[in-house]
Amino acid sequence: MPLYAYKCQDCDADFELLVRTSDVPACPSCAGEKLQQQVARICVDIKYPAVAKSWRKAAAREGDLSNFSKQELQTKKA
Repeated sequence: MPLYAYKCQDCDADFELLVRTSDVPACPSCAGEKLQQQVARICVDIKYPAVAKSWRKAAAREGDLSNFSKQELQTKKA
């Protein structure tokens, strides 16, 4: 199911929904169905090294090392 961004034309709310092709999305605020699909925002590079470091530590705890560079993986093994 893809994640889509919408703007409700009835109550002016912005929100994101996981939508199946067979579903008709509705506004979570007013239940209106007059929605305008928005252009999805793309995640930019993380500008805060402390945030990136904490995310990497959490990923390592969960066993996911795919977001580490080769150098970081070598220092982890040592």
